[in-house]
Amino acid sequence: MLKKNKRISLLQYWTSRYLLTLFIGLAIISLISAVWIRHATFENRLEMMEFLADETVYRLTDTTGPNTGPNGIPGFIGDRERFSMRDIDPILYVIDIEGNILTSNRPVPPGSAKNIASLLDGEEGTKEITGGLEPVQYVVKRKIENNNQLIGWVLVMEKKDNLTRVNQAYGQLALLIGALALLGWIAIYFLSKRLARPIKQVAEAAKHVQEGNYAVDLPQDSKEKEVYELVTSFKNMASKLEQLEKTRTELLAGVTHELKTPVTSISGLLQAVRDDVVTGQDAMEFIEMAMVETTKMKTMVGDLLAFNHFAVDAIPVKLESVNVNQLLRDAVAQWEVMQDDENVKVTVHLIEQSINVQADIVRIQQIITNLLTNAKQAMDKGTITLKLLDQGNTLSMIVKDSGYGIPLEDQAFIFERFYRGENKKYSIRGLGLGLPLSKMMAQSIGGDLRLIESNTSGTSFELVLQKATTL
Repeated sequence: MLKKNKRISLLQYWTSRYLLTLFIGLAIISLISAVWIRHATFENRLEMMEFLADETVYRLTDTTGPNTGPNGIPGFIGDRERFSMRDIDPILYVIDIEGNILTSNRPVPPGSAKNIASLLDGEEGTKEITGGLEPVQYVVKRKIENNNQLIGWVLVMEKKDNLTRVNQAYGQLALLIGALALLGWIAIYFLSKRLARPIKQVAEAAKHVQEGNYAVDLPQDSKEKEVYELVTSFKNMASKLEQLEKTRTELLAGVTHELKTPVTSISGLLQAVRDDVVTGQDAMEFIEMAMVETTKMKTMVGDLLAFNHFAVDAIPVKLESVNVNQLLRDAVAQWEVMQDDENVKVTVHLIEQSINVQADIVRIQQIITNLLTNAKQAMDKGTITLKLLDQGNTLSMIVKDSGYGIPLEDQAFIFERFYRGENKKYSIRGLGLGLPLSKMMAQSIGGDLRLIESNTSGTSFELVLQKATTL
């Protein structure tokens, strides 16, 4: 079991498998090449024997040619280098029409004349000879004619083993295959090593991240697109995890502080009433302040519960077709009733035609209330503008304020749960769940909530709603 689950390095894994594939491929190529070389050599040497026979006939019948050499054989026959026959040494016979050997380039063994004469069947050509225990031979036969009259034969004979012997070519083939195998191994080794290096670095960086060290240093100079994307994505992930870890730490401190503050206030106020530190009307005012703090704490706990329920899709959504103009008017009116600040005004721009959207009225009112409250907190005085835009299949609700804006470094995290920017962290109480919860509610009804832009002159959010289908 341990051997079965044993892990090996990427370099070793790919190098070994590539070499196995390479050796199998080269072995097949070697086998095919060897067969082809053997066949090509055999055919070439047979052609040389045929050429030798034809040339001998020509020289014997050419009265204007050079004198014959020893034994009456033309002198060119001994020049084997000229005919590229260094690896074979064929036997050449000149025979009369009766089958008698007139001459040969070698001494004629006793008893061979009868065997040679038996080969004369009146036909020219190349023939394979097999005879019992004797080795297989090939014979090339050519007629010697004078004035169209047969006067003899030229026979060129060689053993098949000599015709197919290619030891030198096999050696060259083996050297070539070995060189290809070595070059292939070197290539895959360095390529695998180059591929394994960044993966190993990412694996080492992952161990550091696992230990809580998010400051990873990975080279981003890789020319391979996939490797570059892997390294870049991992660095971005590590940066994101570091930010989330900081957010988690701040969350624990923030939630503890935000819940502890009203509890401390309630405890102090009620203790003052109980100990008769305040009496009469003052005691009633202390109780009213304790009720206000209780309401705030209930709101924060409710936000936590609502967020958790939405995170696991535990809250059912009731979709219905609603007139968007009326929906926006009711939501703004409900929010204004709860406000006591006359420095902030709300301006609403409705659409002329009557359009229905598919929405959950309660959730939409919660989203608009949260957006308006955030806008009010972002400015001391000014105007909040709400504008409806028809986008075809969807309808956009733009909420724009004239406040100080969201810092650029905070904009990427405003929809992260429990995240609170530096501007709100110490000035405004809350858990940082307003925008994340609003976005989740918008997505639960088929829409979306996103930040359009934010700068020192104001912030714009867009709430996208799906139009109701008409029958």
